[in-house]
Amino acid sequence: MGPHPAVAAIRLAVRRVLHDVLTEHTRSAERTRRTPHPELAEAGAGRQRAALPERPDTPLVLVACSGGADSMALASALAFEAPKLDVRAGGITVDHGLQDGSDARAAEVVDRLTDMRLDPVEAVAVQVGHEGGPEAAARDARYAALDAAAERHGAAAVLLGHTRDDQAETVLLGLARGSGIRSLSGMAAASGPAGRYRRPFLQLDRQTARKACLVQSLPVWDDPHNIDPAYTRSRLRHEGLPALEKALGKGVVEALARTAQLSRDDADALDTWAAEADRAVRDDAGRLECAKLYALPPAVRRRVLRRAAMEAGSPAGSLFARHIEEVDRLITGWRGQRAINLPGRVEAMRQGGRLVIRQS
Repeated sequence: MGPHPAVAAIRLAVRRVLHDVLTEHTRSAERTRRTPHPELAEAGAGRQRAALPERPDTPLVLVACSGGADSMALASALAFEAPKLDVRAGGITVDHGLQDGSDARAAEVVDRLTDMRLDPVEAVAVQVGHEGGPEAAARDARYAALDAAAERHGAAAVLLGHTRDDQAETVLLGLARGSGIRSLSGMAAASGPAGRYRRPFLQLDRQTARKACLVQSLPVWDDPHNIDPAYTRSRLRHEGLPALEKALGKGVVEALARTAQLSRDDADALDTWAAEADRAVRDDAGRLECAKLYALPPAVRRRVLRRAAMEAGSPAGSLFARHIEEVDRLITGWRGQRAINLPGRVEAMRQGGRLVIRQS
């Protein structure tokens, strides 16, 4: 008899991602072998091969594990699948320090991951700030810690346990903020530097992950923050989505997840168009020309403006649609307005038919 359907589903999802990571790692290693190191370009081929550090044949994949059902299911699937594919598997848990006893819980997660024979395994304590609200601040601190851990261990990828339910919540949060199509595209299956972060469970529901833990007798920790109504995502999870399903019927989560994928495809196409248009709307000095910007479709023009604002130093997480709309009016509704102040002490102004976006 094979594994329980829930266990089979999580293992298959992880196996597919590991295949991708292994293929990418092999291709990267081949490119490295074919490309001479610049400092050794004049050396003989034999000396060059001897001097270059060898890249490990087996890539390391880390799982980010909080101890909750989603990430414990992910860790168990990684521990099962990695040895079969000649992939090294490790784990990281982040202690946000936001609750009493969080350090003890992090130590418990380390013990559980170690019992799964993951290696390396470590707990990383972080300081959570206040910028952007508690949820955003915790997320920023967590990703900074995961980035540092990936660099420290030379990991090819970090697996995250976001499910289809998380994706639906992300889409609804984007709708509530009045964000554009990129926000509605939710979380990507691969994101971060060089696609570092992988989300194998985006096509699986939360109940499948929890069931996989139950049938494998995996202990899980339910974070009280996940049911605390003080947090927006918690209210959406326990009040908003159930109300939508009551009003619209079952299938809302699946429909929102499909919306995310369709939106991502559209957003990727528009981003590619905007990247090409960016070069065409600049003068010889690299300044944005208002007349050429005006001729662009609004969706493309606003992407060019957003990209220019971020290049000037405006943080992506703080740059909202309303900011870009104000900058866009300098192009489409010019009446001699003053400079527009953007996050990150960036300002946008119109000068002599050019749009200037710079640090103030």
